[in-house]
Amino acid sequence: MKKEVKIALIAIVLIMLGVVIFFTITRKTNKQQGEQENLSTLNDNNSLQEEVVEKEQPSKEEFQIFHGTDRAVAFMIDNNVNAQPQASINQAYMVYEIIVEGNETRLMAVFKGVQPDSVGPIRSARHYFLDYVMENDAIYAHLGLSPQADEQMKTYKIQNINGQLYDTGKARTNTSRYWRVSYKKAPHNAYTNVPSILSIAKEKNYRTTSNQDSVLHYVSHEVMLDSENAITANTITIPYASSHKVKYVYDATTQRYTRWSKGKKITEETTKEDVTTKNIIITFAKNYTLNDGENKGRQDVVTVGQLDGYYITNGKAIKIKCVKNARGEQTTYQDLKGNEIEVNDGNTWVNICPIDANVTIE
Repeated sequence: MKKEVKIALIAIVLIMLGVVIFFTITRKTNKQQGEQENLSTLNDNNSLQEEVVEKEQPSKEEFQIFHGTDRAVAFMIDNNVNAQPQASINQAYMVYEIIVEGNETRLMAVFKGVQPDSVGPIRSARHYFLDYVMENDAIYAHLGLSPQADEQMKTYKIQNINGQLYDTGKARTNTSRYWRVSYKKAPHNAYTNVPSILSIAKEKNYRTTSNQDSVLHYVSHEVMLDSENAITANTITIPYASSHKVKYVYDATTQRYTRWSKGKKITEETTKEDVTTKNIIITFAKNYTLNDGENKGRQDVVTVGQLDGYYITNGKAIKIKCVKNARGEQTTYQDLKGNEIEVNDGNTWVNICPIDANVTIE
């Protein structure tokens, strides 16, 4: 009888132990399934959040004129009448025009994410263009340079390429990186291109990528200057000197401005198309002749500070302030209330003209 009781007790214990093990395993399995479900839900939520964040963040790719991480390249372009027409100027996202010696102007065409096969004619650098090289984080391509530009490039560590070191002086070949054309006379006949400058930049260990934001505040919607302060701007005349006047004429069909210089409409050398722009910025800046002992009439231009100007697009113009706090800082273009202006997605000509220039906007 005692033996039977012991067997019964052992059986009961084994049954209870089995029940405990069963519930333990079941709880563990349910817990693991719950954790997997929670993890799956969390991953789904994270994916959803990432998707939302990605949609909410503005993309640099949305602007046709300024996008990607290619570093900008700025070319010093000859603007003498014997140099016109210039090559590939319509492909630049910004073109700066500033006075130089002899009542002439030079252009600095800035390219990003495009590789035109011919750019020029190329001329020598001037030191005040460095301010706009720096704010665009650009490699500066030129052919020669003034003593002031030479000194300040070293001071500001400007990554530049002097074409004098690469100029063949001859017609273009498969290996030319700076070359001369025969249909224009020296010194107005030197050319290069973006691929050549980038190949030299790599040899010099210059950066060829950049994450710097655009100087201009581009927007995806069409900017119409319809405020009470906007004025009609169908024809704009900018006299840099009595012998050099620039004019822009608005075409309401294309919503672009055609450029004129010294009384003639300017065309693009490679495509033969009119040189046009979507946006025009005028900046009034003091200039004066340098006393550098060489008597060549070289200029200096005051670029830093709060300068008066205009923003012009789609047949209208508003007065603006062009604020540059230091030579290496980006210019902020503001309305008269201090708000940064919105700029149409398109190329821009920045005309930095003498402070007393009698600019007319009609």
